Amino acid sequence: MKKIGAITVGQAPRVDVTPDIEPLLRGITLVQRGALDGMTKEELKAIEPEEGDYVLVSRLKDGTSVKMAEKHILPRIQKIITELNEEGMEAILMLCTGQFPHFESKVPLFYPQVLLQYFAEAVIGEKTLGVLTPDESQFPQSIQRWKENGVKNVLVEAVSPYTEADKVPEAAKRLKDKGADMIVLDCIGYSEAMKQALHEAVDIPAILGRTVAARFIAELYNEGKEL
Repeated sequence: MKKIGAITVGQAPRVDVTPDIEPLLRGITLVQRGALDGMTKEELKAIEPEEGDYVLVSRLKDGTSVKMAEKHILPRIQKIITELNEEGMEAILMLCTGQFPHFESKVPLFYPQVLLQYFAEAVIGEKTLGVLTPDESQFPQSIQRWKENGVKNVLVEAVSPYTEADKVPEAAKRLKDKGADMIVLDCIGYSEAMKQALHEAVDIPAILGRTVAARFIAELYNEGKEL
């Protein structure tokens, strides 16, 4: 059985994510690690974002959400990548749709953000992309990232998958009312259930980060097993 490393920028295991992706990964074992594993409340407080920081939002082991400045966790992520390489992983998947700098890895390292980027760019064309992101502080970086990646028309709404899951349909309606032709649920925290609720509220296509990434991994590594 192949082993794939899975790194969350929060704390592992991501029991909120695995029910949606493990059925797609038959024949593959996920080895999870978290950039915030073992950190105390005081240490978590010290990595909160300040003005101008690239903001990430993730989940702690106790189910609560956490907001952090990306710059503080990059060395911790590189350390985990190095360890997973040494443990013999076939590849490594980032369980986060944020944008990251280059990390050193001897095995393939997959970023959901990149997969989402090409997926969306391939189908959106001149139409308007609606983006759901967990926190309003992420609006500037989200708009900039999607426009830099070739999407001309971008709308963003904030709804946390960790504390406001029931508000996803309402946020999707706001995006559609503003003119969105397609929606990206731009955080690993958004689930299949949230996507289904979105579809029941608005009749436009939607892309879910966690399953796009899982299907990509399955295509490469599930040894011909039926998806």
